[in-house]
This record gives sequence, C-alpha cells and structure tokens, in this order.
Amino acid sequence: MSTESGPKAARGAEERAADERAADERETGGGTDGDLGSAGAQLSTAPVEELGQVVPGSFGGVRAPGWRGTVGWTLRECSGWVRWMWRQLTSMRIALILLFLLSLAAIPGSLVPQTSVDEVKAQAWQDAHPTVTPLYRSLGLFHVYSSPWFSAIYILLFISLAGCILPRSWQFVGQLRSRPPAAPRNLTRLPAYATWRTGAGQEQVLGAAEKLMRGRRFRIHRVGSAVASEKGFLREAGNLMFHLALFGLLISFAVGSLWKGEGGKLIVEGGGFSNSLTQYDDFKPGTFYTADDLDPFGFSLDSFEATYARSGPQKGTPRTFRANIHYWLGADGKETKSSIEVNQPLEIGGETVYLIGHGYAPVVTVRDARGKVVYQGPTPFLPSDGSLTSRGVVKVADNYRNRAGGKDQLAFSGIFAPTMVIDNVQGPHSVFPALDRPALVLTAYHGDLGVDSGLPQNVYQLNDKKMKQFRGTNGQPLKAALAVGDVLQLPDGGGSITFDGVKTWASFQVSHQVGNGWALGSAVAAILGLIGSLFIQRRRVWIRATAGVDGVTVVELAGLGRSESAKIADELGDLAHRLLPDAPALPDRDPDAGRAGPDPDADPDPGAVRDAGTTTDPSEEPLLPDEGARA
Repeated sequence: MSTESGPKAARGAEERAADERAADERETGGGTDGDLGSAGAQLSTAPVEELGQVVPGSFGGVRAPGWRGTVGWTLRECSGWVRWMWRQLTSMRIALILLFLLSLAAIPGSLVPQTSVDEVKAQAWQDAHPTVTPLYRSLGLFHVYSSPWFSAIYILLFISLAGCILPRSWQFVGQLRSRPPAAPRNLTRLPAYATWRTGAGQEQVLGAAEKLMRGRRFRIHRVGSAVASEKGFLREAGNLMFHLALFGLLISFAVGSLWKGEGGKLIVEGGGFSNSLTQYDDFKPGTFYTADDLDPFGFSLDSFEATYARSGPQKGTPRTFRANIHYWLGADGKETKSSIEVNQPLEIGGETVYLIGHGYAPVVTVRDARGKVVYQGPTPFLPSDGSLTSRGVVKVADNYRNRAGGKDQLAFSGIFAPTMVIDNVQGPHSVFPALDRPALVLTAYHGDLGVDSGLPQNVYQLNDKKMKQFRGTNGQPLKAALAVGDVLQLPDGGGSITFDGVKTWASFQVSHQVGNGWALGSAVAAILGLIGSLFIQRRRVWIRATAGVDGVTVVELAGLGRSESAKIADELGDLAHRLLPDAPALPDRDPDAGRAGPDPDADPDPGAVRDAGTTTDPSEEPLLPDEGARA
C-alpha cells in the first residue's frame, strides 16, 4: 500500500501542476508568446488578416450530385471568392499599396502639361514632341486626373477606406461601452510588474487604488480582489480620425471635380471681362456645373506692372508681377479698385480669379491699297521663352481690297521681342523680358485664311496651306524687322502695316471650386489624428490586493500596453509610489511568509518591489518597474 501511494501522489501532483499550467495558458494566451488572453485583447481595432492561401474549391466544400449541387457549389464558390477579395481590398496592406499607387499616378500630372490647366501650353508641348505624343495621348497623360486608370485607383482606395473604417468604428464603439477586462491570474507575466507587502487591509488598499485610478482618469472596474483600469482610448480615436479624414479628402476631391467650373481669359490693357460663357477663351465645366451656376461679375484690366532683376545670377527674374483692375459684382454693382498677383487671387462671390501669365500685344495698323484702315489694334503674341520672345499672327479677313479692287485676305506672321537681338545662330530673339528695345519681325501673306469654312481656328497660329507669301523686288519672301513707328509697304501697292506701339496683356483663370474648406478641414483632422495615434498609448493597469496567511496584504501592480514602450513601466512606477502612503510597505522578514496561495509563478520576495529583476525596499527609493520584468 505504501509502495503505491508514493507514485500515485507524485502523479497526482504532476496532474495538478499540468492542469494549473493549462489554465494559465488559457488565461494568458499560451504564455509570453500569446496575446495574454482577455487582458491583452482588443487593445487595437486594427483588422487581423487571415493567414494561408486560398485555393479553388476551398469555399464550396463537397459538391453534391446533379445540377442543383453544381449550382449550389458554384454559388458558394463565387460568394467565397467575393468575400476573400473584399477582405483583401479592405486590408491595411492593400490600402497602403493603393495610396502609394495614387501618389505615383499623380506624378505625370505634375510633369506633363495638362489640358485642363493650360491647353495652349499642352498643345505647344505636343507640337514639340511629336514622337511620344501619340503614346502619351493613348495613356491619357494630358488629362491624368480624369483618366480611367487614375479614377480606378481613386475609387478602389475610396472603397478600401470605407470597408476599413466602418467595422473598426463599430468595434471601437463596442470597446468604449465595455468594461476593462479582469486581471490575469499571474500578473508577473505582464511586461511591467511591481509588488510589496503591507499592513493595510485588503479593502483599504483596493479603495485607495480605485480613488487613485479615478484621479488619473482611468476607466476602472473592480473584480474580486483586483481593480482593473484602462486608459488611452484617444489613440484608437486618433487612428479612426486619421482614416476618416483621408475618406473626407477623397470625398472633397470628388465633389470638387463634379461641381467645379474653370475657364481662361486673355485680356489686353484697357480690355474687360464679363463672366459669361461667350467671354471665355476656353471653359471646362464639371459634370454638374452649368452656365446657370456662373456668378454675375466682371472686371477690367487697367494696367500691368512687371519689373525684372537687371543683374546677378537671377537676371530676368520677375520682381513685380501685378495686374491692376476694377471689378464689379452684379449687373449694377459698384466698381471697386483692386489688384491680382500670382499668390494673391481675387475672390468675387463664389469665384476665384487667378493671374496665370502675361505677355505683349503689338499695336499695328493695316491699310489696303486705297489707304483705308482695315485693321487697327493690339494683337497678343504668345511667349516662347523666359525672355518673352513671342510669336503671333495678325489676320485681316474682311474689308481688304488689293490694287485691282478685288477682295483678298492678309496675314502677318512674326516674332515680337521686347529687347531685340538678331544673330546668325538664333535669328531674331529677345535677351531680356522688359521693353528695352522692342521690335517686330513680320512675314506677309495673302490668300485664303480658311475662316469662312466654319471650322474653328487657333487665333495665334496661321494655316498657310492656301496662302502665298508676298515677295520683294529681289524675288525673295518679304520679311522685315520693324521698330516702333516703322512701316512695312506691301509690294505692288498692296497696302501697308505700321508698328504703332506695344501694350501688355495678362491671362487669368476664373475658377469655381467647391469642397476646398472640407479638404482643408480633413487635412487638419488627418494631422491631429496621426499625432494622437502616434503619441497616445493605449494601456491597462491592474492592482491586486491579496490577504496572506500571516495576516499581511500582498499588493501587486501590473501594466500592459499596446506596444512595447518604457512609458508603461514609468507610469506603473509612479502609480506604485502614489499608492504607498495608503499601503505602506513592510520590511522583509521571511521570503516565504505572506505568499497568497500556491502560485508557482509569484514573486519569490513579496515583501519587495521588482524592477527589471531587482529587489529594493520601497521605503528607500521610488518604484520604477521596467518592461524587462518577467513576462
């Protein structure tokens, strides 16, 4: 009998120890490699992605015989793949990839001229690069932000954020309504831990712990002999705010694209503009923007001020760039004097007027063979370089009569240079953008301009397919460089053109953009949410008071944060130090006295505070438990 009792007793002790270890693993999630069970659960609302690889047939299970089985298996398989694709689309990994792709997709819009921003510049770029233009056009690189591939990335990111935000928000609301989880059985397994023995009663310690944690604005819940507390919900709130702000940015951009309207207008000094469709040089409305949405306003360009650096490495760089205007709002609105600069647009009603560029408009007078003035006024020439070497065309389509009295059409194609230089390498060009030595180089044509065909033409370019050049007495094409006041006589008494002077023109963009305030608010909210998610720590603290067999109380403090950080250990040390006046520590006597129950993982010295594996007397120095404590 005695020979069998020993082995049986040993086996019984081993079974009890195994049961206790299994219970600990269930409670703490399998030890240090687990998630600490309910104590460590739901510290984050981030979705947990499933591991493994999906293979065909993994959703439908066993296919039953007959057509019904085939249909049922197919439906289950399709729904399974849809669910799998939805989980992939709403995962954080795919959202980051889509955000990265959206950033890459926006790069061509910054490098390639966009027709929606400056159609003239985009057309000039295409004319200068005829080889790659067809490829760029097929890829939609001249209208990136409205291209199908950019829209696809945008919409997928929109859906991904929506699918990520909704479940996380619902889960976060559930966490706010729930109580902090009960303390794990073995607090020593948590990253930060402290313990000592005290002569204060259990209720006194727990009451002081509740008061302390409430004063530190922790949410508390007392369960048995422990006080569970939790803090740092603003971290998850900031995380959700950041995602909602990104969602708001996407909505703002979408609304701004659908309800926007923008157009361009070139105005010569002394000219004006009224906000109607017929006044625009080009107008691009959004999908839901109509002519009825145009605000009634107008403005006139009184003068344009432009000064440039005269010396140094920035020679030719603009110093002053200002359009002086008078504007009015409404049909009978009072005129108000103002100015528009590059970074200072004019707000009129719901519209914004931007200054885009400027150039020169030579003033010419054209007379026919009878000496009658058939054209007079400024003609805008478009700049082709930084020194404002400009190209343009003077077209005379009506009222011209040649020497025989017959109707004809004239055109003068040429170059205007504010500071003219002529050399054998570049030919006539400008070396400085100011009007230091203005000159106009013209080539004269006559024939059919093609304006009577009804087809639209670019007013700044000449279609010379049905035109003939005037030729001089030497038989060469007629070409002349004119200073202000000079006259070019056409051959055979065909008339003349006089260079009278120069006026300045300015180009403006009138934009109606909604959603800018929403986009700004979303950007600010994204920054605030990101700051909160980075600098606020979600953590849980448990304070347990257990009556020992020798009549003393064993106090245990443990903390668990969402991420490994020294802040949780520092905060636990501060909490322990503040709790000491209500639960003063007793001096060490017997390492085994005061052990609360058969806990094999408890601190071997419950009369001291453990800090990263060291034992100190809490009455001698502050308690600073570290994350290096047993976990």
